[in-house]
Amino acid sequence: MKLLTYKSGTGKKENIGILTSEGTSIIPLTSIDPGMEGMGMIDFIKDHTPAEIALLSKAEERKDHFTTFELDLIQVVAPISRPVHDILCVGVNYMSHLDEAHRGLQDDHFTEKPEKTIYFGKRASKIIGTGDPIEARTDLDRELDYEVELAVIIGKEGKDIPREEAEEYIFGYSVFNDITARTLQRDHVQYLRGKSLDTFSIMGPVIVTRDELPFPLELDVLSSVNGEIRQHSNTKHMINDVAGIIADLSAGMTLEPGDIIATGTPAGVAMGMDNPVYLKPGDKVACAIPKIGMLINEVI
Repeated sequence: MKLLTYKSGTGKKENIGILTSEGTSIIPLTSIDPGMEGMGMIDFIKDHTPAEIALLSKAEERKDHFTTFELDLIQVVAPISRPVHDILCVGVNYMSHLDEAHRGLQDDHFTEKPEKTIYFGKRASKIIGTGDPIEARTDLDRELDYEVELAVIIGKEGKDIPREEAEEYIFGYSVFNDITARTLQRDHVQYLRGKSLDTFSIMGPVIVTRDELPFPLELDVLSSVNGEIRQHSNTKHMINDVAGIIADLSAGMTLEPGDIIATGTPAGVAMGMDNPVYLKPGDKVACAIPKIGMLINEVI
């Protein structure tokens, strides 16, 4: 099931819908259950069991019984715009990204495969969605970069989660663009500042529930700038896979429903080029995981 958050009508309140298989319309959850009026995605994740989600996923088989909206009549926003906590991010999680991280960040830690997975936080007071503009802030940094990543959304509270049970704690998956100001990232050593300017967290367009993408995950991840492919890899090439990441992060630290984990980006970012071509106003960035969807955003 593909869930999205949307706005419609004059009030522009956020609601949740199910994207139909043809990808051109949605079934509002309020059409299935009026009691879901005004429910946000995080509350939905907290309050609904896997059995209830399985029942909702069958709604399309009876979509003639429900109200539907065409996508061009609604505004799709980030499935989660206000995260529970800072986004949990994985650094250098593809071997192909290791060398360009070494050259771009001038950091000798990235000369060989990390013994331990690198984690950092990304502040996101608001996550933007597909179609929303990326604010370049060239007054602060002219080295603006893109990073396509698989986002994992936690579905239930857990601590010290065994690797073999990790999948049970996942609600679903989304596409994430980890926009980064590289000069700020280098200058401040720790990644938080360069990763956390407004509009630097982009997610969507949907959350695909975990039953649609069972382990082991083998998902293509791609990005392009102005139609030119920049990144193309597959999650099977991750150094630490999703189960390992969840086991690591939950060791001594509670994960909560709605928590977002960005699992790392493959090679092809601008800082890895011999002559880096960073983002500039007017550029259009597309990040895609074909089994989930595509984010398209313009830099302003």
